[in-house]
Amino acid sequence: MDNAQLRSTTIAVLAGGRSSEREVSLRSGQGILEALQRLGFRAVLVDPGPDLGAQLAAVGAGVCFNALHGGAGEDGTIQALLDWLGIPYTGSGVLACALTLNKLQTKRIAATVGIPSPEYAYFTAPFCPAMVAETIAITGLPAVTKPNYEGSSVGVTICRDEPTLARAMAECLEQYGDVLVDRYIVGTEITVGVLGCGERTRALPVLELVPHKEFYDYEAKYTKGLTDLICPARLAPEVTAEAQRLAVLAHRELGCRGISRCDMHVDEQGRLWFHEVNSCPGMTETSDVPHEAFALGMTYDDLVLEILQSAVEPR
Repeated sequence: MDNAQLRSTTIAVLAGGRSSEREVSLRSGQGILEALQRLGFRAVLVDPGPDLGAQLAAVGAGVCFNALHGGAGEDGTIQALLDWLGIPYTGSGVLACALTLNKLQTKRIAATVGIPSPEYAYFTAPFCPAMVAETIAITGLPAVTKPNYEGSSVGVTICRDEPTLARAMAECLEQYGDVLVDRYIVGTEITVGVLGCGERTRALPVLELVPHKEFYDYEAKYTKGLTDLICPARLAPEVTAEAQRLAVLAHRELGCRGISRCDMHVDEQGRLWFHEVNSCPGMTETSDVPHEAFALGMTYDDLVLEILQSAVEPR
């Protein structure tokens, strides 16, 4: 499909879904829908249900713009369905989505190419008290607990003492079935978007996150005024360059395409620590990647148009 055909087809913006990030996805999807319509494309919003194939057929979708966050929209499930249906879509494919939503596998792959990540422990349910002592031996305290498969900081807890760690691990295991515990990094939280396909793949400016809460949690991410977004980040030039290099390296090694976002910390010694890659980052008015694009002089519509191009690039 070329650009002329793209102009003449219906673009289904996939948003909503059934993950814990449903409401954010709907906000992303609405912004993308309005941008596509401003750009002159024929676009409709589709909230995936159990028979997504029938939904897409009903609207005559020729292309899908994926604005789903978490769950089936970001774990490769919907990508596999679209591949089976022969409908082009934006962003990463089945394997990259499956890997990036799995924080443990992402860390393991990053380690093979020399991307530094905090020490971590990983457990599956059920909880037993011995897990806590084993974790502290690896990560020390404070430590950060999180579910392996969630995004948008859902289920994340900073644990500064052993009782809090035990409680957070038990709750995470009970609710999500597993828990990943990272050594807590004191320093600056940053994120780096990556855009483009093939030779045009490049990093966006580094964004520094200064939450008004304890950390950049779900509320801080999506509530205006709760986080200061500073772009470009206040980092030494060599740290900025290295953060961008690592983001592109992670993007490529995990097989991402079109768009991704790499989350990291810079510690007090200026060392970078990799956390995860998001294969379908938020596109709301408070989201990170749009702010990074704005720092380059791109508009929101420019960003949407570039992501759309990933649907028609050879896979």
